[in-house]
Amino acid sequence: MTTTTDRPTVPPTDAAAAPRVDVAALEEMLLGTYAQLRREARAITADPDFQKIEGLPMAEHRERVLQQLRRLVSEHEVLRSFPAHLGGADDHGGSLAKFEELVAGDPSLQIKAGVQWGLFASAILHLGTQHHHDTLLADAMHLRVPGAFAMTEAGHGSDVASIGTTAEYDPASEEFVLHTPFRAAWKDYLGNAAVHGTAAVVFAQLITAAPGGPRVNHGVHAFYVPLRDPATMEFLPGIGGEDDGVKGGLNGIDNGRLHFTHVRVPRTNLLNRYGDVAPDGTYSSPIKSPGRRFFTMLGTLVQGRVSLDGAAANASKIALAIAVTYANQRRQFAGGTGDEVVLLDYGQHQRRLLPLLADAYATSFAHEELLAAFDEVFSGRGDTPEQREDLETLAAALKPTSTWNALRTIQECREACGGAGFMAENRLTGLHADLDVYATFEGDNTVLYQLVAKRLLGDYAKSLKALQSDRGDLARFVVDRVTDVAMHRTPLVRAVQTLGDRGDARRSVGQLRDTDTQRELLTDRVETMVAQVAQALAPARKMAPEKAAELFNAHQHELIEAARAHAERVQWEAFTRAVERVEDPGTRQVLTWVRDLFGLTLVERNLAWYLVNGRLSAGRARAVTSYIERLLVRLRPHAQDLVDAFGYGPEHLRAPIASGQERQRQDEARAYYRGQRASGDAPIPEKHVSA
Repeated sequence: MTTTTDRPTVPPTDAAAAPRVDVAALEEMLLGTYAQLRREARAITADPDFQKIEGLPMAEHRERVLQQLRRLVSEHEVLRSFPAHLGGADDHGGSLAKFEELVAGDPSLQIKAGVQWGLFASAILHLGTQHHHDTLLADAMHLRVPGAFAMTEAGHGSDVASIGTTAEYDPASEEFVLHTPFRAAWKDYLGNAAVHGTAAVVFAQLITAAPGGPRVNHGVHAFYVPLRDPATMEFLPGIGGEDDGVKGGLNGIDNGRLHFTHVRVPRTNLLNRYGDVAPDGTYSSPIKSPGRRFFTMLGTLVQGRVSLDGAAANASKIALAIAVTYANQRRQFAGGTGDEVVLLDYGQHQRRLLPLLADAYATSFAHEELLAAFDEVFSGRGDTPEQREDLETLAAALKPTSTWNALRTIQECREACGGAGFMAENRLTGLHADLDVYATFEGDNTVLYQLVAKRLLGDYAKSLKALQSDRGDLARFVVDRVTDVAMHRTPLVRAVQTLGDRGDARRSVGQLRDTDTQRELLTDRVETMVAQVAQALAPARKMAPEKAAELFNAHQHELIEAARAHAERVQWEAFTRAVERVEDPGTRQVLTWVRDLFGLTLVERNLAWYLVNGRLSAGRARAVTSYIERLLVRLRPHAQDLVDAFGYGPEHLRAPIASGQERQRQDEARAYYRGQRASGDAPIPEKHVSA
């Protein structure tokens, strides 16, 4: 990737004391629990046959990705998450770790693989029962049946509970009749639906009428539905669809629309793990609550959000490796020595890239913990309702944070590389286009944050309820909270803090370096935001539903911001735990600086909140920015090591500007001008010619 000449040298007076990063050990740490599986996946993406060809026509790109999937099945291990007796390895975390690495080859490959194995086949596995495993799963696992996951509708994306497609049971024929009653109920944006899919798992409102009883809608359930004749690839009777056509990115996936006109499927095609219908139309479920049943069914599909979190982290790393390497080689504007200055030596360039590098590290360490939680639940070792709820909340918090961070990172890296970053060959524009939709599929990011906020409010309510057993404790809790808010908004307290800051600026910076101080700043923000919005929403309990909805809507922004703050705190805590595991002193020191940069950048981004709520004085707010500037200077010599530790070689980056080509050009230019100056042949600038 790079050579030692790409890294700035530490001044001789500081060389002995300066920390050094053990790049190989840090790379191993970042690869995490599934290091060997990640290496195997990276070996796949190093093969040109598994790499994206920029500018490939859509039809050719789609066929290329389909053939890549077929090669994955025939030549590589892709079934780790499935049961051992079916040819898998019962390794859920390891499976996702491998698949999310495919983003380095082509994001379309990663997502199409996710559609086939993470959605279509996994729905059969997790929502079906033994009959479905015996009759349907093998073909889905081995890609003999390319499949679609038909949940999203044109009129209902994130609101799955309100989808319009119906599946009404006909006891006379023992069949379900699937029907799309209006245009907004068409299934849309479905991978494999436009061209390749021969079957789909279709989500529909299950309607039955038990003998002598009324027609009852039991809510959303999943059905296995054949789509096309495999021989002719024509739609089966009653099924229609359209090609979504060219998209903003991910054009290697054949997204399309589907609709159903009284399509009949056997009763046994209901994936009936959580709800079943007897031949006479009697409905039964092991989960009596319709709401809990619905969320349990959807919870089995959380792996899509987990994998997107990891893929977004990897895309950020790739973009940063390209941009930092280029910034260490590209020179612009003459410095005091006569040579032009390396881009990363400019303070603003450090400001642009290094906080994003800290974001990428935080995202990576948090994702490793999310993978562990996912594997714990899906392996069965910790599959309790509480741990499933925790997993779903964690995934709903981290997926929006990492995907939005990836888009911000890739765009900033593109701009930091100037015109070269806009060239398709350097991959940044393509990465941004392909990652763009990550923010809205597998759960729209804003909606997911709202789910997190509701969980935070629920936990807050539980904490109050627990205190109700002791009215004295509850009273003290309420008084403390009110006093705390009032105290931090009191001008006297702010003035005292300001005087203290003025008295010793170094003390303020020292406190900001402290782990407990950073934790307190981040945690206090989350807890205060949750408490404030909970108090604002408290009257809703006594309001009519429409008025309660209006009140909730009025505070939706605060809810989402509280969830974002919670997610960022989760990332910071994961980063802190990772730093504590590092044994090499130099690496630990540098990672601590990166962690500090991450935490204090979060504070700086939200300084308005800390100032308005009296958590920081103006003096201490200035100290936050001042210390960030110091951290940038300290981290600048280590920037290349930090991106090299991501472990992506030239075959993964595939960006000419990060290949050493730019360094060669710059060295050639510098040698040319030095030669001119040494020979005396350099022309004299006009401004140096005397009148």
